[in-house]
Amino acid sequence: MNYEQRNPVPLPEDGPSHGVAARFDTFFDWRYALEQQSLLRLYEKGKAASWNATELPWDTDVDLERMARERQAAGFGGVLNQVLDPPRPLEPEEVIQLNLNMNAFMLSQFLHGEQGALLATAKIVQQVPWEEAKFYAANQVADEARHVEVYHRYLTEKLGLSYPVHPSLGQLLDDIVGDSRWDVTYLGMQIMVEGLALAAFGLMKLMMPNEPLIQEITTRIMSDESRHVAFGVLSLEHLYTREMSEAELREREDFVIEATHLMRDRLLMHQVFDRLGWPQDVWVPWMSQTPFMTGFRQMLFSKIVPNLKRLGLLTPRVREAYGKLDLLRFEDLKDSVEEPGVQPPEELLQVLSQFMVGEPGAAPSPS
Repeated sequence: MNYEQRNPVPLPEDGPSHGVAARFDTFFDWRYALEQQSLLRLYEKGKAASWNATELPWDTDVDLERMARERQAAGFGGVLNQVLDPPRPLEPEEVIQLNLNMNAFMLSQFLHGEQGALLATAKIVQQVPWEEAKFYAANQVADEARHVEVYHRYLTEKLGLSYPVHPSLGQLLDDIVGDSRWDVTYLGMQIMVEGLALAAFGLMKLMMPNEPLIQEITTRIMSDESRHVAFGVLSLEHLYTREMSEAELREREDFVIEATHLMRDRLLMHQVFDRLGWPQDVWVPWMSQTPFMTGFRQMLFSKIVPNLKRLGLLTPRVREAYGKLDLLRFEDLKDSVEEPGVQPPEELLQVLSQFMVGEPGAAPSPS
């Protein structure tokens, strides 16, 4: 693990470190019963699938600006202006900078989310009462450390452009690692954040088809993340339907609804437009309503909704909230135990297919 940080990640407003007050019980499991075979099988799978960041082809020449200019020369800017109808026609250089900054923003939030997952999963090791879940959570801690390493190296050594943590993501991570209830840490990280990230990684593969290093990184991390989400589903599968009081269940419903709004409606690219010097009150509403962003937001919940249904958390209250957000379309899809992968909505594929100019052989594919 030795790489040159040519472009350090910018710091958020509250400085280089951030403390979250948390008080929770740590459980020892003196039985060592190891009765939950599904978790033990997942633990063995995780150990066997482990990989080292040094295996990646870091000598790959990554020049996203060159790729963006090649796409621009092939007509990408004209397609963007025509299909997405921005508040004003974008000049070629503006299209290039928007493209570069959007990719950097997404990758930066991946980095920060992975650090949140590292801390949350370490907390699960302490809190979860079953030894077999502690085993898998410990294995996931190593996964998350590797993910932080890989994204940090890519951003600082290869990309040269990055962003601090988005305030809404930071707030959600604070809520997850600061909550004293072990199942809420599971629910927030393994089901909500990791489920959303799995879909977002799939979109990154679609958006950067001709960059082999990020394709390799994303493929490996998606394989890990699919197990992480399944870990959450298997661990919580009967908790909310058999062991929760009505008041406790309502608290979890509130958490799911608030986390959904944080991830869907507030995790917008304000920072991108601020850096570009474009008025946020004009460009953020436009971006949030484009067919691309609408499809992207839908895709983010394509695993979360069926997983919540399996857990018994797609309750009438959650259903009402999700119905208003047009997310119930995913409730009959397979959950993460039945099918680990993510399939993007057809409307998103249709939008992306219009932008795949200048990239021969780069037809959108979720795999």
